Amino acid sequence: MRLKIFLFMSIIALLGCTSGHQSGYSSFDEYPVYNGPWEEMVYTPAETRFSLWAPTASEVRVMLYEHGSEGSMYRMIPMEPAEDGMWNARVAEDLKGKFYAFNAKIDEVWQGDTPGLMARAVGVNGNRAAILDLRTTDPEGWANDRRPVLNHFSDIVIYELHHRDFSIDTVSGIRHRGKYLALTEDSTHTYWGDKTGISHLKELGITHVHLLPSFDFSSVDESKPDKPQYNWGYDPKNYQVPEGSYATDPFTPKVRIREFKQMVMALHKAGIRVIMDVVFNHTAQTHGSNFERTVPGYFYRHDADGNFANGSGCGNETASERPMMRRYMVESVCYWAQEYHIDGFRFDLMGLHDIETMNQIRTALSKIDPTIFIYGEGWAAQEPQLPKEQLAMKANVSRMPGIAVFSDEFRDSLRGNWKHESRGGFVIGKFGYEGGVKFGLVGAVRHPQLTSNASNQYIHPWAEQPTQMISYVSCHDDLCITDRLKKTLPGASPQELGALMKLAETAVFTSQGVPFLFAGDEFMRDKKGVSNSYNSPDSINAINWQLKNQHRDVFDYVKGLIALRKAHPAFRLGDAEKIRAHLEFLHTPADNVVAFCLKGRPNGDSWLNTIVILNPRTEPVTVDIPNGKYWIAARDGKIDLVLGLGNLVGNQAVVSPRSALIIHQ
Repeated sequence: MRLKIFLFMSIIALLGCTSGHQSGYSSFDEYPVYNGPWEEMVYTPAETRFSLWAPTASEVRVMLYEHGSEGSMYRMIPMEPAEDGMWNARVAEDLKGKFYAFNAKIDEVWQGDTPGLMARAVGVNGNRAAILDLRTTDPEGWANDRRPVLNHFSDIVIYELHHRDFSIDTVSGIRHRGKYLALTEDSTHTYWGDKTGISHLKELGITHVHLLPSFDFSSVDESKPDKPQYNWGYDPKNYQVPEGSYATDPFTPKVRIREFKQMVMALHKAGIRVIMDVVFNHTAQTHGSNFERTVPGYFYRHDADGNFANGSGCGNETASERPMMRRYMVESVCYWAQEYHIDGFRFDLMGLHDIETMNQIRTALSKIDPTIFIYGEGWAAQEPQLPKEQLAMKANVSRMPGIAVFSDEFRDSLRGNWKHESRGGFVIGKFGYEGGVKFGLVGAVRHPQLTSNASNQYIHPWAEQPTQMISYVSCHDDLCITDRLKKTLPGASPQELGALMKLAETAVFTSQGVPFLFAGDEFMRDKKGVSNSYNSPDSINAINWQLKNQHRDVFDYVKGLIALRKAHPAFRLGDAEKIRAHLEFLHTPADNVVAFCLKGRPNGDSWLNTIVILNPRTEPVTVDIPNGKYWIAARDGKIDLVLGLGNLVGNQAVVSPRSALIIHQ
């Protein structure tokens, strides 16, 4: 369920009935499907060609402008109808540096200016598209940029960040605070010497950065770069263009493109892949959107009364099942993968999209690079218009090979249900959550020890492979884990909170799913108790880099967990059959304690018979283990993979309160 409530929700009040099917079409199924190259502007010095798919229009114009936001049109070019609903125009002169907009006349009404659906460069605030040669936006060395090596999806460690959150704090030592270029600055640090920015990411050891929406969105006025403005960006405007407010100059179209590419290249050089958060399930506006001004009604679903459906909770829901919307989504992600070298995509409210579209996206991206990772939210905000069996819901993930979803079962079992902020879960010692924790530890796949007969905590497995499950305890949505712990355990000391944080992240990083970390959780970042901080000021959202110094022990522990996972393939088996063969849950004498053994040396691990015990109780617990001599890798909130933390001999392990024990023979 989504928690984002945008300012543009007021637009819902403006939503009336749609104008119906246009120009003789009795249903959207009858609309022509264009199969040629879908390029709305093709520039050469000799000519510029314009195209727009507007099958219900009786006239279409393209207007030329000298400037990206100001001034009147200096020339209007009528477009000519072509095959399958396409309209074309050609200007035989050099238009480099000019701007353009389309306007379609439908049922005798001019719909209003739009930069089109496929604009790849825009002026400030994205109301006019820009004419440029994309190759002039490539930074030096771009042609040699390469994705960092990724052998298997199970090797992924994701770090979710918002551009402004990550770098706006003056303590960070970052020059381009809140901008794309912040992620190009190496060797930044606080005045205590703690690494920040991209240096922090390398120190932490993550493999993928998940960027909150970075396409052109509506809620921030790019023309006022000096005015503090904030939004998560889940209000799409132009899907193929980087957001201008994160650029040093939002008025010059090529700057945002070049700086985005510089950011990607810098992350790649640091060995970090880049995931882009995409929001195809709704648009910021309905009436007035680029979709609606071009082909009214077609790109959105409608309810039984003909009104715009609202499965997104944001005023509309797009119709991914319609051929041209499906093609639009496929071509958009492929464009970002090829033009911007993006390495993965996170789909907002993926449960609103149909399964066939998501599978086509997987197929298309695999042709570019099969290591491009795809995952999303396997749910919708409200009831979608398509039957659930057709939708990319979590329950249907087995029908979407190579696509992952978030496990809210694991999240809620660890920290408490999102609906009840003051109720905790396993981590603070609440009873009855062991089943959900075990479900997450095996990666949401079928496991012989997790059956409906064994426990009333049974959760039906929905993943075919563990790499289809995102393992997490917090993200940008809802309370971050520090705020959640403060709310569910009032009065807890910083030391207690740190111990609980370490325990929660131990579960995440020893899970067979793909681990996901919210930026700043690694040193107990908070948002002052604000859960839906989509437009809260920097005082709420900004990462306070002083916390890295204050909670260095938590950072070092999370860093150690990532190193543990990367060094030992037993924690990332990547195969359901191997998990069933090697991961065995151990009997625990106390409720609300979870213990498991990774038997043998799975995947050729150098460790033998690795055991993990999670104890959220306020007293020590003793767990029976196979008799032997064990090397202690983690105990009492500390990790040491080099020298270790001592030995354990015998057939019992004692685990301290609110901590995890990791040992191996």
